[in-house]
Amino acid sequence: MSIKFPKTPPTLELLLQKIDRTRLGQILLTFGSVYADKKYHHWNDLIHFSPPGDLTQEEWWAGIKIARTALYQSVPLRDSKQNPFQFLVNETAMEQLHQIDLGAGGNIGVPGPILNPETRDQYYVSSLLEEAITSSQLEGATTTREVAKDMIRTARPPQDRSERMILNSYRTMQHIGRLKRQPLTKELIFELHRLVTEETLDKPDAAGRLRGADEEIVVQDVEGRVLHTPPPFYELDARMAALCDFANGTAEGGFVHPVLRSMILHFWLAYDHPFVDGNGRTARALFYWSMLHRGYWLCEFVSISRIILQARVKYSKAFLYTQTDGNDLTYFLLYHIEVLRRALEELHRYIEKRALELEIAERNLQGMAAFNHRQRTLLSHALRHPNHRYTIEGHRLSHKVVYQTARVDLRQIAESGLFESKKQGQTWYFMPLPNLEALLATPR
Repeated sequence: MSIKFPKTPPTLELLLQKIDRTRLGQILLTFGSVYADKKYHHWNDLIHFSPPGDLTQEEWWAGIKIARTALYQSVPLRDSKQNPFQFLVNETAMEQLHQIDLGAGGNIGVPGPILNPETRDQYYVSSLLEEAITSSQLEGATTTREVAKDMIRTARPPQDRSERMILNSYRTMQHIGRLKRQPLTKELIFELHRLVTEETLDKPDAAGRLRGADEEIVVQDVEGRVLHTPPPFYELDARMAALCDFANGTAEGGFVHPVLRSMILHFWLAYDHPFVDGNGRTARALFYWSMLHRGYWLCEFVSISRIILQARVKYSKAFLYTQTDGNDLTYFLLYHIEVLRRALEELHRYIEKRALELEIAERNLQGMAAFNHRQRTLLSHALRHPNHRYTIEGHRLSHKVVYQTARVDLRQIAESGLFESKKQGQTWYFMPLPNLEALLATPR
């Protein structure tokens, strides 16, 4: 991925030295109407627009920065010069945070299939798969989605580093659900990192520990240009302690909305880059932990990495805009809020699509009351995936049932003449017959 490094804005201090003080009143008055449009432009973008009135580009930027500075709230994260990171909450952020509060933390507007205990597990497993695959693809995994899904659903051992990354991410996402009630500690972050990076690092002993004196790193693009130099190794222990205090709400400072706190943790760990590798995956896992810890339970069913992967340059730009404009986290937060909003929208669209597919499949399965809801779901899936191979273990994982229940489910379908079964090694595989749709249309 190649990204054009953004132009660094002139600092407010420098601008105030250059600007005619008699123009300040006009600058601030003109800016009032500009700020109301809810945009949060970086200098890199602003220079492509015409300033309002007779303002120069620098006067326009000075007015923007004066207004923003009055609203900034600092967080404990510091850069290499010990300058604090800061953010503000504009109208756009407040509106979308309210919608996230309603939709991701309670039951208002939550799709029925997720509230239904008979169907919620299939959406849970599907979302974990999607996040595991796309989060790993962001970090270089090349395995296709179908191959990765087949590996996890059939419990096949990973065959290369890419598949191992995806399996690790899947298991990490599962484990986060069990860790969500614990306070954040350095040991918990190390545990997440070990899960994410197991058997994927060039230096196996680097899993679950901070990078050392001989492991200083930089973040580069594909052309080798340095985008970010993380803090030195000797600061990492103290910085991680500060991160945990902030995550747990024990650090000094004012109220920070729980969603913004989770997003700042994502940025913080990625900024510090405390590990030799796996920082991005760990940072996103930390975001999920924080959201679930704060009660936003619907986040178990969404994939932010899927949205990020669709336009990954915007992901990098959000980091760079923050770092180049006086540590203003608002750029990253507004980007992240939009990612989460789109992920929630995609969840609703996905469930609507699945509901339509299942409605069609249900028509074909009418009169087959002998099959339970798990078997009907599997048969519906088989209608849309005629070449898929099912295993007892994969069926068990998809529906979170015991092995014997999964075995009975598949055996009954095979004995009804809808699937054929074959044993390869120690594993039984169940495949839909080529004329499955016609067989289901035949009265039974």
